[in-house]
Amino acid sequence: MKLQETLYQTIRTEFGLKSQFTISAFKTVTARYKTVQEQLFQNTYRYENEKGETHFISRTLEWLQKPIVFRRPQADLVRGRDYSFVTADDGQKLLSLNTLKKRIKVTFDLPKKFKEYFDGTWSFGSGKIVSMNGNWYFHIPMTKNVSEEFSMDHVKHVVGIDRGIRFMVTSYDEKGKVTFVSGKEIQKKREHFQQVRSDLQSKGTKSAKRALKRISGRENRWMSDVNHQISKTLVMKYKAGTLFVLEDLKGVSFSDDLLGKRSAKDRQELRTWTFYQFEQDLTYKAQAIGSQVLKVKPDYTSQRCPKCGRIQKENRHHDIHEYICDCCGYRSNDDRVGAMNIQILGTMYVSGDSNPRFGVRKVN
Repeated sequence: MKLQETLYQTIRTEFGLKSQFTISAFKTVTARYKTVQEQLFQNTYRYENEKGETHFISRTLEWLQKPIVFRRPQADLVRGRDYSFVTADDGQKLLSLNTLKKRIKVTFDLPKKFKEYFDGTWSFGSGKIVSMNGNWYFHIPMTKNVSEEFSMDHVKHVVGIDRGIRFMVTSYDEKGKVTFVSGKEIQKKREHFQQVRSDLQSKGTKSAKRALKRISGRENRWMSDVNHQISKTLVMKYKAGTLFVLEDLKGVSFSDDLLGKRSAKDRQELRTWTFYQFEQDLTYKAQAIGSQVLKVKPDYTSQRCPKCGRIQKENRHHDIHEYICDCCGYRSNDDRVGAMNIQILGTMYVSGDSNPRFGVRKVN
C-alpha cells in the first residue's frame, strides 16, 4: 500500500497512534475511496454529441472535486488485537477495546435479533466504532460458511425480478406466479423526507443543518431496512436452488429522456432508489442458503412481448401501466411483463446461454 509506505511514520509521530491503529487508518481511507470508485463506476456519465449520438463515459476518482472527508468520529479495530469479547466474573459479557492509552472493558447493549450471531457459527471481522447522536456504536461484519452451494444442474426455481417505483419489486417465477410489492406507502414516506430536507435546506441555520444530518441518517436506516425485508422475503419464499434474475443497471444514468414520460417527482424517486443496495442484500442472503443472483442485460425487457417476442417501444403504455402487444394482442401489467422477460432471460441462462439477451425481431 503506497499510502502506508509514504505516510506511516508521519501519522504515527503527529497523532501518537499505535502501530495497528495507524495501519487501520490507512485501510479505512483506502476502502472508502474504493467504495466511492465503485459508486462512480455504477453512475456512468451520459451525453449526446452534435450529431445526436449518445455516448457513455465511466466515471473515475478523477471526477471527485475534493478529497473525501470523515466528519463523524470513528475508528477501525482488528479482531483479537484491538477488540475481543470477554466474560466478567459475574457472567456478564463485556467488550474489551484497545485505546490510545490502555485496554478498557465496557458493557454493551445487544438487540435480541443479533444474539444468533454469537452462537459460534459466525466469524467476526474488523469492527468499526462510530459516534452517532451522542452514542457510540460498534459495527462488526460477520461471515459464515454455508454447507449448500449453488449448482446449475439442480436449479429448482428461476425468478425474474423487476424493480421500479409504483411497484418496488415485481417477481415472476417459472410457474407463472407473480408477486407485487407496492411502493405506494414507501414513496409517500420518501416524499415526506424530501420535503423535510427541502424545508431545512431553505433555512440554512446551524440547527437546521444538524437536523438535516439526523434526517438523512434516519432515512438511510429506514430504506436499508426496507431492502432487507424485501430481499429476506424473496429468499425465504423460494429457498435453496433458486436463480434470482435482476437487470444489470450498471451504467444506467436515469436522465430525464431515459426515464420516459414520468413526473418530476417520479424521476427523483427512481434516481434515488437504492438499486445497488437491494442487489447486495439479495445476493448475500441468496448465497447463504445455496441460491444465486444473476444480472442480465436490461435491453428490451420492458418493450418485448413475453408471448410472441415482438419488440415495440410504443407497446408499453406508461399512462395506464400496461403493455399491449400490437402483434398478438397480449395485454398485461407493464411491470409484470418486465419481470416475465427477465425470468425468460434467466431460463435461457440455465439452458446454457452464458450471455442471454433479447434482439429486435422485425414483424411485417
